[in-house]
Amino acid sequence: MVATKKIVGEAANPPAVLATPGYWSEACKHLVKKDRVMRRLIPQFGDAALQTRRDAFTTLARSIVGQQVSVKAAQAVWERFVALPRSFTPASVLKLKVDDMRAVGLSARKIDYLVDLALHFENGKLHVKDWAAMDDEAIIAELVDIRGIGRWTAEMFLIFYLQRPNVLPLDDPGLITGISQNYFSGDPVSRSDAREVAEAWKPWCSVATWYIWRSLDPLPTA
Repeated sequence: MVATKKIVGEAANPPAVLATPGYWSEACKHLVKKDRVMRRLIPQFGDAALQTRRDAFTTLARSIVGQQVSVKAAQAVWERFVALPRSFTPASVLKLKVDDMRAVGLSARKIDYLVDLALHFENGKLHVKDWAAMDDEAIIAELVDIRGIGRWTAEMFLIFYLQRPNVLPLDDPGLITGISQNYFSGDPVSRSDAREVAEAWKPWCSVATWYIWRSLDPLPTA
């Protein structure tokens, strides 16, 4: 069963629903049993867990808006951008004027990326209805075909939107830093080192990664 709770919606959009993976409790039990660091970290955060808003287009659009800017700046631009159309859908984004998008703080490059994203959804280039049956790498291959979306963004999408349980985002600097601090006393960590640590996490690498992030930043990662 998936636990949900209502939150206040953004701009003109209806209220969103936050959902926590049904596997979370099982994953935590496994990690506490198999990994000494997880045994210490997990109890520190009580009932906190990964949550998703269950909207694929919005999730990917927001990741594009947030690229290469601070969290605060990205939030400000996002709030202005999402308020432009009456409803935030691929079709409505494609109807927006470039000048209006530039006026809310989007660069020309990000506008190109957002239009390409909307076109992929609107033209049926993404097999959204089939994602549940597709493996992680097949979904990543679809997503990286969109301009402005690389492997890291695709892996974040797998974790936060599709809630795939066993994603190990080795390109994520926070994961590498967290492994360094929690497992190697701050010494430099290679991708090989990270993979070795993550062997004990399988098949719940996404959950362990989330707790590693939380160890660096106690604010919820959602």
